[in-house]
Amino acid sequence: MNPQEPYLPPSTAAAGESSAPASAAQASTSHGPSSFERGLEHLTRELLRDRRSERRWRVFFRLAWLGLFFFIAWALTVQRGHGSAPSGPHTALIEVRGEIAAESDASAENLVAALKSAFEDAGSKAVVLRINSPGGSPVQAGIINDEIKRLKAVHKKPVYAVVEEMCASGAYYIAVAADEIFVDKASLVGSIGVLMDSFGFAGTMDKLGVERRLLTAGANKGMLDPFSPQNEKHKAYAQSMIDQIHQQFIKVVKDGRGKRLKESPDTFSGLFWNGEEALRQGLADKYGNLDYVAREVVKAEEVIDYTPKENVAERLAKRFGASIGQGAVKALRELSPIR
Repeated sequence: MNPQEPYLPPSTAAAGESSAPASAAQASTSHGPSSFERGLEHLTRELLRDRRSERRWRVFFRLAWLGLFFFIAWALTVQRGHGSAPSGPHTALIEVRGEIAAESDASAENLVAALKSAFEDAGSKAVVLRINSPGGSPVQAGIINDEIKRLKAVHKKPVYAVVEEMCASGAYYIAVAADEIFVDKASLVGSIGVLMDSFGFAGTMDKLGVERRLLTAGANKGMLDPFSPQNEKHKAYAQSMIDQIHQQFIKVVKDGRGKRLKESPDTFSGLFWNGEEALRQGLADKYGNLDYVAREVVKAEEVIDYTPKENVAERLAKRFGASIGQGAVKALRELSPIR
């Protein structure tokens, strides 16, 4: 031991050595946050930023739903307002296309509304039905036929039917309400008849060992059930019913065509003919298309289409259905400011 150095007890020296790291740690803490605290702060900022971004997108989509909803409402209003605009002398066109049925484009609801608009427009000189249809519901066709005759009597305007590829069954039921029927030589015309079709699975079910368990209240409630054996009484009843509808059809054709019709045993048999033969049988009057009729017969070359057509808004409404309304209501209820 050097006599000039002071003596320190071992415990005191150890304490001095151990206090150095503690002092360094305290110094580090006093100078700023630890890495853990910095990481926690960074994570908190990121979470807040994500929440703000999520809220912005949510509000954006709600506003988009609202915008789409108001666009559709505006477009529908514009479309309806355009149809009532005044017009000069013209030929009014109404398309009869596809199946004639309650939910189709050629429904009585759609075509009757178009007919009313066409007849009521002071500028329309005549109404032309351009037909390309295989037929359909006798009820829908009958409603349209009756309305054509009523509007002709009220407004004193002529109606012409122009057949493109096909004017069969219920479509011809509509056409005979016109003053004249124009065809192409290759058009298909006629099919004046009524049908009721179904299937019979009783034999197949017997082979498969499947038992039909049908409960009815009313002796005829299960009439024409395809899974039960055919009942001759029910068959006769159904036949008499469609025969009666057939007679109604025949009367409408005779009333519409009058003396022009050259009736034969096949006229009301359900057969159809091309345009050339239809002229011979008095089912049609002349050859001609829409342009010819407008120019040469109506003497009003401008053609305005009154057929109800889906605009962009209506197509969107059908495509998205009720979800548009639900989205708009939800947006109105939940729309909140961005924080």
